[in-house]
Amino acid sequence: MSSMRVIIAGGGTGGHIFPAVAIGQALQRLAPGTQLLFVGAKGKMEMEKVPQEGFEIIGLDIVGFNRSNMLKNLLLPYKMLKSMWKAKSILKDFKPDAVVGVGGYASFPMLNAAQGAGIPTLIQEQNSYAGKSNKILGKKAKAICVAYDQMDKFFPKDRIIHSGNPVRKNISQSNITRAEGQAWLGMDERKTTILVVGGSLGAKSINEAIDESLDELIKEGVQIVWQTGKLYYEQAQKRAEAFKGSVKVFEFIRQMDYAYAAADLVVSRAGALAIAELCIAAKPVVFVPYPFAAEDHQTSNAMALVQHNAALMVKDNEAKTELIKKIKKLLTDQPMQDIMSRNLLALAIKDADERIARKVMEIAKVKN
Repeated sequence: MSSMRVIIAGGGTGGHIFPAVAIGQALQRLAPGTQLLFVGAKGKMEMEKVPQEGFEIIGLDIVGFNRSNMLKNLLLPYKMLKSMWKAKSILKDFKPDAVVGVGGYASFPMLNAAQGAGIPTLIQEQNSYAGKSNKILGKKAKAICVAYDQMDKFFPKDRIIHSGNPVRKNISQSNITRAEGQAWLGMDERKTTILVVGGSLGAKSINEAIDESLDELIKEGVQIVWQTGKLYYEQAQKRAEAFKGSVKVFEFIRQMDYAYAAADLVVSRAGALAIAELCIAAKPVVFVPYPFAAEDHQTSNAMALVQHNAALMVKDNEAKTELIKKIKKLLTDQPMQDIMSRNLLALAIKDADERIARKVMEIAKVKN
């Protein structure tokens, strides 16, 4: 198996890219000599992030269905056909033993072409609610790696593997202390620290709710680490100036292991990757699910934790009125924080990347 060849397809957001990279790294650890090729969508963040991790990536010219501007969908059939042709030519050139799909625009044409060519495929379904593309691909996939229970609603039961979601090694194996995290951020380790993070692109509702209530929160004696995303960064920086180091603003935090270590309480979107990381970090959390995610899967993701007493949840359209109330309530309820931490840790899976990599190695041995 030393010369196994694997394509990993997908991307669009950090929630797809980081698991893809984690699976690739696990394959190279478990089967040294594995040759990897990543396939993404042109213009999406994987085209920048994957090469930063030292991997080769090819871009397909593909976009998703645009609900806000129907005219933009006129080119969709053409782009889909073009992507299918490109996917077939990538398979012909690279000759993979297996193809892995992690979700995102590039995943469907690549896995669909592989299945048509009799190449074994594996789907890594990150969410508790499977999207349409994965449901179609799941019929012919050799294995579907999932992170939630009751996924046989969407996929053939005999091919489901409960692997959990892959998390970057620097987070899953982190032994950074709270003091080290605080020092890295330049914060005061005597103060309770709230980490606010809206995913790799930021979150408008979370940013606006925090912005409006900064004075109220800082009066509680806390300090805030605030990842805003690109669009809100300048506004948040200006806003933070009045708080003399008690509010630290970042556009994007690359070293999330330090941020999690420093945090006592987290406010976050409910993407699958964020949830997997927070289970491992075991920090009390208030989720604000992104309501426009496909099939509203972020709400399903968050509810899976709320039902285990591992998190609190605020609806996106209620963030302005309810988020600060929930944060303040949690700040004063230490027993609830302790229960959440214990329950999050019980749900954590630290070796999901290797569980998935082993399954890829297994299906790659046997061609159809």
